[in-house]
Amino acid sequence: MVFNVILFAAFFLASNFVADATIGINWGRHTAQRLVPATVVDLLLQNKVPEARIYTSQEDILKAFVGSRINLTLTIFNIQNIAGINLARKWVQEKAPYFESANIRRVYLGSHVFRVGLTDKPFLHMAIDTLETLQYAINEAGYGDQIKVTFPHTESVLNDNLTRPSDAEFNEAIKEEMARTLRILKQNNAPFVVEVFPIADVAYHNYDPEFAFIDNKSPFVIRDINNTIYTNVFEFIHDCFVWALIKAGVPGMEIIIGQVGWPTDGFPGANASTAERFFKGLLPYVASNKGTPMRPGAPIHSYVHALTDENKMPYYYPFARHWGIYRSNGEPKYKIDLTGQGRDIYPTKAKGIMHMPERWCVFNEDTTDTQKVKKKFDEACTRADCTSLAMGGSCSQLTFAQNMSYAFNMYFQANFQDEEACNFEGLGKVVTADPSVGGCVFPVEVVRGEQEGDVAAEGSRLYQMPSCGIFVVLVSMLWALFYD
Repeated sequence: MVFNVILFAAFFLASNFVADATIGINWGRHTAQRLVPATVVDLLLQNKVPEARIYTSQEDILKAFVGSRINLTLTIFNIQNIAGINLARKWVQEKAPYFESANIRRVYLGSHVFRVGLTDKPFLHMAIDTLETLQYAINEAGYGDQIKVTFPHTESVLNDNLTRPSDAEFNEAIKEEMARTLRILKQNNAPFVVEVFPIADVAYHNYDPEFAFIDNKSPFVIRDINNTIYTNVFEFIHDCFVWALIKAGVPGMEIIIGQVGWPTDGFPGANASTAERFFKGLLPYVASNKGTPMRPGAPIHSYVHALTDENKMPYYYPFARHWGIYRSNGEPKYKIDLTGQGRDIYPTKAKGIMHMPERWCVFNEDTTDTQKVKKKFDEACTRADCTSLAMGGSCSQLTFAQNMSYAFNMYFQANFQDEEACNFEGLGKVVTADPSVGGCVFPVEVVRGEQEGDVAAEGSRLYQMPSCGIFVVLVSMLWALFYD
């Protein structure tokens, strides 16, 4: 009986969501060769993307969005820099010229502060205080109806060992802090933001991989109360949070999917083909306003993650460098219709991108000094992106010499083809014949002139993330297996 009342309330509240769902996109810049802001804005406009999230609030990025009419979400990672009402007011004063001209709509604080807060309560309390004071400062300046401050969340804030959405509630360890956060969000009509990564979520739960796709082709489903059936992990995760919000006393709070993506490398099943299939199912589903079993007919505003690959993200999760729809040279990897109409089209290619010459750095196959060979391999992969060599990656089947060449070339390209970057104490050589093997692409990157701005001010997007050392150890183990 209680469950029936809750379900009725949920369905009633869902009917109050009337606006059509929007499809936005996230743009991060942790990459050696990145697109300039003006090019990114042009790409979004050409692909008719109405909303975007940037992982910064830097002025040079905001300027590029002025007049574009693209609704913008900002991110502040160094929360301590705006802690306290005086610092919050200062931030508002500095950014206010862009609030309307750059269509700023939301501000996200931190990188999963509740996940960090499970073991660092002082940090979590400071973050919640900052959420409240920054929203107050924005309200005080007259922009409270336009700009909402919130936190992004992952499934880590829920109780463990979930088998169905109706079992979900917020983790006992952070319930008090979550209750306070929800009160602040409700008072300001701000959304609850959830990040969903289906390829990782099904692996974490040990579900059938097909459950990651909207067009699930397997018989695997999850059954919940009142004969509710879940055929994909997107709806499953969404409704886990619906249930958690109901139990927390805010059944009508809006949920936005702040990140949802599919990597194209660095993980089993991560490739352009599966990414294309994933989005071909997801985006028309979002655009249809079909809703979920717990919120039928309710729009789910969703942000595609991400616009481009980021080859400076941590090694610990190899696939974290490969979320992009576009390569760093502005070329799309696969077909995707960002309007949600499901058309079989490639997104618009970035204009005005200049490539470096078609030159590659390869291993000269001199194995006389095996210790030197291993040392140079490790150095290359520590300083450049070797995540495609990870198990399940597009280059995981290379021979020993090909592995060496791939590592050398990635370092060479990251250093803009400086010939000194292909020395490796005499082990490298520059060639003009493409050494790519099957689906393993040895890239040629864009010219240095495509660099613009400084990402240092983006702050600690990688807060509490492990260093690259773990992945280097794994790659070194692979190196040992390849070496005969």
